[in-house]
Amino acid sequence: MNNPLRIGTLVGGHDAVRVIPQIMKHGFESFNLTFWQTTGDLDLAETAKRVREIVDEQGIIISAVSVFGNPLTGAGDNADTLASWERVIDHAQLFGANIVSGFTGRLTDQPIDQSIPRFKEVFGELARRAADRGVRIAFENCDMGGTWQTGDWNIAHNPTAWEMMFDAVPDENIGLEWEPCHQMSSLIDPIPQLRKWAPKVFHVHGKDATIAWDIVKEYGVHGPREFVWHRTPGFGDTNWSDIITILRQNGYQGTIDIEGWHDPVYKDELEMTGQVHALNYLKQCRGGDFVPNPV
Repeated sequence: MNNPLRIGTLVGGHDAVRVIPQIMKHGFESFNLTFWQTTGDLDLAETAKRVREIVDEQGIIISAVSVFGNPLTGAGDNADTLASWERVIDHAQLFGANIVSGFTGRLTDQPIDQSIPRFKEVFGELARRAADRGVRIAFENCDMGGTWQTGDWNIAHNPTAWEMMFDAVPDENIGLEWEPCHQMSSLIDPIPQLRKWAPKVFHVHGKDATIAWDIVKEYGVHGPREFVWHRTPGFGDTNWSDIITILRQNGYQGTIDIEGWHDPVYKDELEMTGQVHALNYLKQCRGGDFVPNPV
């Protein structure tokens, strides 16, 4: 596989050994393994060994390992989130991955700027730990229902917050796990944003959105009617050829991993139908499969 921009999908870390053999036949070229709040009692070294036995001979890579929780508070179900970040950073290279991603966390129901000192404390140390192991940290840009003023999961959902975060922790090995969907949900145009922030984009999730501008114009965004839907790529508003062009113009050689399980139409029994459509669509947007030039 000689294309420097692979197309893959997300798979739960606890289910990877069971799920990957069932879906890799569809043509996925990478897998982003994910954990929700904790890695639990999973033996990461043994899991990495078993996963590598499955993917290596197929030329598939593990692009990133992710922990989605709140490492800044450690409250409630997030009690193990920070320790899980540390464990995943320590084991990432065993998976063949050099990216660990997830939410920043935040001080619960406090404005974003109030979380920056704690962010600096936690991720300053995690960035050093990751750098010692050849790992980069990428922050998912989902708001998880939060705003600038309040929330309990993530501060990394707005470009003003990104500026504050990267000023607080200026290490070169921290960046973004970016996707257009979450910015579109805030009515941000993702294309000019990506042009500006592409050098800080370490990992890309393949998730799009559809904005119902007729509803926005008639009812606004604070009424009872939905005005935006998360979509699987190929069914949303974004031209992914533009996204891939901007990424390549900025030297991006990572992956685009489809984040499924959100589309309001291609869900349930149609989940993998939608994901495989997205896989083929994104491959077409990158120019198809790699073709070598004549000597």
